[in-house]
Amino acid sequence: MASFRAFLNSPVGPKTTHFWGPVANWGFVAAGLADMNKPPEMISGNMTAAMCVYSALFMRFAWMVQPRNYLLLACHASNETVQMYQFSRWAKSQGYLSEKKDEAASQ
Repeated sequence: MASFRAFLNSPVGPKTTHFWGPVANWGFVAAGLADMNKPPEMISGNMTAAMCVYSALFMRFAWMVQPRNYLLLACHASNETVQMYQFSRWAKSQGYLSEKKDEAASQ
């Protein structure tokens, strides 16, 4: 019981935004995972790139803030992974990651 009470009253416990902010941000990860079933043509390259930058910046913030917020770091590392995968799906569908076989064959 004492350890639970210590968690409740800790600087990153459920009485603070250091807890509820990361909990809410797990929604980004869930949305990215749900979007994996959608066709890549529906992915917004601009929004996915913005989410990648957002998560990268907040991973650094989570590491630098005192006390370190490991829950926020894990949330944004997971989101960065999901969004980079989505970005690669979008880039492949747009032809950015395909090999240039047609151009080489025509020369």
